[in-house]
Amino acid sequence: MNSLNAAQKRHLLSELKHADTLLSDIEAVLAASVSKAAFPKYKQDLSPRQIKVIRDYIARLRTQMLRAAEGFDLDRVEPAFGSLHSIRTILTFIDIAFEELRPKYMRGYGLVPESAAPELNGLADELQGIASRLDAYLAAGLGQDIPARLERLAQAGTDTGLLSRLEQVISDHGLVEFRPALSIILERLENNALEIALFGRVSSGKSSLLNRILGADVLSVGVNPITAVPTRIVYGPAEALTVWFADRPPERCDISRLAEFAAEQHNPGNARHVTKIVVELPAAGLCEGVAFVDTPGLGSLAAAGAAETRAYLPRCDLGVVLVDAGSTLTQEDIGTIHALYEAGIPASVLLSKADLLGPGDLSQAEQYIAAHIASELGFHLRVFPVSVIGEHAALLDRWMEQEIRPLYSRRRELAAESVRRKLGALREAVETALRARLQRTGHSSVAKAEVAKKIESRLRRAAGKLQQTRKTCEKLAGEAAALTNSVIARAAGHALHTLGMDPPAAVRAALDEVTGEISKEVRQALETLAKELAGALKSTAADLGSPGWAEEGLNTIIREMPRPDLGEIHLDLRVSVLSKFAKNWEIRRMQSRMRNQIGSTVDAVLAAYSRLLESWSRKTIAEMQRRFDAQADSYRAEAGRLAGAEDVSAQDPKAIRRSLESIQASVAAGTRE
Repeated sequence: MNSLNAAQKRHLLSELKHADTLLSDIEAVLAASVSKAAFPKYKQDLSPRQIKVIRDYIARLRTQMLRAAEGFDLDRVEPAFGSLHSIRTILTFIDIAFEELRPKYMRGYGLVPESAAPELNGLADELQGIASRLDAYLAAGLGQDIPARLERLAQAGTDTGLLSRLEQVISDHGLVEFRPALSIILERLENNALEIALFGRVSSGKSSLLNRILGADVLSVGVNPITAVPTRIVYGPAEALTVWFADRPPERCDISRLAEFAAEQHNPGNARHVTKIVVELPAAGLCEGVAFVDTPGLGSLAAAGAAETRAYLPRCDLGVVLVDAGSTLTQEDIGTIHALYEAGIPASVLLSKADLLGPGDLSQAEQYIAAHIASELGFHLRVFPVSVIGEHAALLDRWMEQEIRPLYSRRRELAAESVRRKLGALREAVETALRARLQRTGHSSVAKAEVAKKIESRLRRAAGKLQQTRKTCEKLAGEAAALTNSVIARAAGHALHTLGMDPPAAVRAALDEVTGEISKEVRQALETLAKELAGALKSTAADLGSPGWAEEGLNTIIREMPRPDLGEIHLDLRVSVLSKFAKNWEIRRMQSRMRNQIGSTVDAVLAAYSRLLESWSRKTIAEMQRRFDAQADSYRAEAGRLAGAEDVSAQDPKAIRRSLESIQASVAAGTRE
């Protein structure tokens, strides 16, 4: 019952072969991009180091596909036939091919065994994840020759010894999973500025606040999603704007064109493929060596901008999170503060638009936000009210004087401390990966293969539960929209039988009870998922002899769930004198009156709650998947090496020891200096 039938195996093998053909197309592009042809088809826009990284990723994908073919007992037939934009286009088709590995695309070939479905879904997620990381590397690394950049930094007097050694070790051992962290550190060294980034929901006031600090209306403001790409503002002797792109050289232009590249209205979904924007201003509120960063708003329909913000977040040195005083603290705000905390980045919380609240309300809002953060995250942060309106603007000036300007004199120290923190974390991760590999070199090949097969199957099944739980939560959220009759029936019972409960309170109580039952099922599904994912990681860590995995790392993602908001309602429900003798009749009469008076309102509230619950659960699962994949991907890579799927020579243990010794030597040299 656990095996696929012949037709299903042919489909699985066909899709894997198709993906392999597309990978061969990428290899052809690589070969053509560095050829000496008189009429080349592609520009030579890839460095040797980039080509090496691309080939490392291709090898990873093929390793996992071969393991899948072995795991599903597919009969592989020997083949009959012995730049950048093109590769990313091909990767899109590869992603489609991996998507069609899912069970739902096999229905035409026969019923897929229920026990095989999670592993197939997990396999699709696994391969799509590796391909997407290659795509992300290509998007961020166009034209970037890391050794050359490190050499330029060294010539400028920057100590790059340990970073250069880590880059060489990562490249020598094909540890592509550590390249994103490497790029972040390198970018911070090149930037050499203290980066203060502003985060918050759409229209929380980030751009208005920065304009006030700068003393000029440089950034666009409005009620719609405005910022599309993170925009750095730095001190310069004259106004200037420089824009970097993923598919062409950077462009230096007049600052009046900023909105063309940074605003969602003019660059929707970052259609122009902008990778970085730097604005230079001779503003009194700026200091040389300090950069303010305006990020796209979170929680908006501008999903691409929100993705840009999440990708940028680990790069800053201080995160300033704005909470709109006209709204309330949201899960996006909590998630941003938590992500900063996880990355070891200090956070400052601002209550923006403080002019909307009176003194008493303002104090209560500050206390509520601080208490909510402490309750959700387990640590205390001071909340600063700010505004850019009239006399309330003094609040912003006070925050700048007390919290930000003192950092200016320490900017080099703080920036260096941030880099040391990130570099230390990368070094420890690389050393852990190398030591884990070294510990396993003495195992027998048969034992290695069996352990690797068990690990891969376990991780794929765990990843497959993500898809199942997502469907479960979507189904439950959809059911919430059709609960009007249940709410009204329960509300009528409360209004008739619960003494002292007025009709609006009865409706609210019924609404909370009915939606609470749905919320409970959603939470249970998510908690079960978190437990299964954490269990898979913990068991895998034990098999590989790697550091363990804390289950609470996934459970903490499940925070306060959304609740329906009924608002103000008015009901006229006079109880009949016959209610004592005909209670069932009176309940039906009351239900009818409720349905006529507030049925459409309850319909709308439940529809909105259904959408909110579905969105919340989808984001929660996405965050679980991000954290799971961050650990599982390195485990999958190690499992492939454990099984001998990679070409590991007899000298590999010696090479690993030399790499570890070279890292320690670089650390010691840096300490002496």
